[in-house]
Amino acid sequence: MFRKILVANRGEIAVRIIRTCREMGIATVAIYSDVDREAKHVRLADEACAVGSAPPAESYLNIDRVLDAASSARADAIHPGYGFLSENPEFAQACERKGVKFIGPPAAAIRSMGIKTRARELMSQAGVPVVPGTPEATDSRQAAAFAGQVGYPVMLKASAGGGGKGMRLVESAAQLESAWEQARGEALEAFGDAAVYVEKAILRPHHVEVQILADEHGEVVHLGERECSLQRRHQKVLEESPSPLVEANPSVREQLYSAAIAAASAIGYANAGTIEFLMDADGRFYFLEMNTRLQVEHPVTELVTGTDLVKQQIRIAAGERLGFSQEAVRFRGHALECRVYAEDPRANFMPSPGRIRHMAMPDGPGIRIDSGAEEGWTVPIHYDPLIAKLCAWAPTRPEAIDRLRGALSEATISGISTTLGFFRDLMEDPHFQAGDIDTGFLARGIDPAASAASTPSFEARLAAMLAVIQAGQGRAADQASAALPPSSAWKRNGRIENIAARHTDR
Repeated sequence: MFRKILVANRGEIAVRIIRTCREMGIATVAIYSDVDREAKHVRLADEACAVGSAPPAESYLNIDRVLDAASSARADAIHPGYGFLSENPEFAQACERKGVKFIGPPAAAIRSMGIKTRARELMSQAGVPVVPGTPEATDSRQAAAFAGQVGYPVMLKASAGGGGKGMRLVESAAQLESAWEQARGEALEAFGDAAVYVEKAILRPHHVEVQILADEHGEVVHLGERECSLQRRHQKVLEESPSPLVEANPSVREQLYSAAIAAASAIGYANAGTIEFLMDADGRFYFLEMNTRLQVEHPVTELVTGTDLVKQQIRIAAGERLGFSQEAVRFRGHALECRVYAEDPRANFMPSPGRIRHMAMPDGPGIRIDSGAEEGWTVPIHYDPLIAKLCAWAPTRPEAIDRLRGALSEATISGISTTLGFFRDLMEDPHFQAGDIDTGFLARGIDPAASAASTPSFEARLAAMLAVIQAGQGRAADQASAALPPSSAWKRNGRIENIAARHTDR
């Protein structure tokens, strides 16, 4: 087993990895940029190394600086978390050259799944269903020819892409040329590669993914599926396990799992990974991509299986066998995860960096919080604005929603805008409650009637108002008013101002 692991990440995932290492008796090394010097993950680690200035290219994405930190700390392994260098095959190879174990899959597996056109080809050869599409298209005429064959709508996708970058839905021939240029430009900026390919668009699909674990001895198991259809601009905002759609199509479940196992086996995969599929309302599914790393949404799988995925990653990287068979995996209950972002839902979810003046997150039976933020911390502008992952588990989906609703009513964060109010509204939407969701659900809008029932607890409202008094600033007042029950905005502001005035009079 490893003696010391460097965590090549920040925020909640760095905290998550450090805590598991502590349970395993493994020393940890945190890395940090200038703006993260006082961050939670830095304080929790046994050691910490500065790796550069705030821009990711100067710190968390700088392979030489990360490896220098590992060398100086004498770490014998590196856990990349998710994002940053986690799916960079050059980084995995550089770790191998330095004699530091990369806690993740082999570089060849990362590379084979990183180019989407190559991944589609490999999956097709392995018998995994793929959406009809093209190899890399060299110009818009090829894209138009394919669209003419299969019919609109089609989807343009960056060959080297991920995370929704370089993607455009094209609904008619008149839109193709401009969408082509936009997709190529975004792909070039995001990945340094303008290559784009074309797929037949699956209308109103579900995004369903299967978590797999594979050891370095050829054993592969799955840990069930997750429903990830609640997305905004191709970015997931809420995930759950199991999937309501798969639950409604039990005959499809084993086919889905078999396809995921075949996909991982076809590329000699080892460690944790996720096979993502698009699924239509009739249960037909198609390979979308493979994420060769730990997923942001891994806690919901942990909650329904009782498996610590980070611990399994570390053990696999240390050369251990899985130690359990597929038959030993047990699924229990239902779990949901809200990604709480520093974003303003009232301003088209624009980032809301700044200082967190007050932060109180819920606890209780079936509630889990993963967070790298805390009261008094400043959310920087340079990185993903994820503040916390708020999860709820219960024996059934309706019970899990009720438990999550209660947790959201207790949660308060002031000083910045967050998506907490958005999730409170979502819990009341009848379509969401029924599991009637797809990847376009949020774009169509939450039921306006839902917000009438979205009321935080008295304690949450009081905490938000006290934060206003303490802050004494108009911006904090705006945040507190957003946490109050929906009524007249004039009334909300008036109440807060009256409380602040009485406090000042004393």
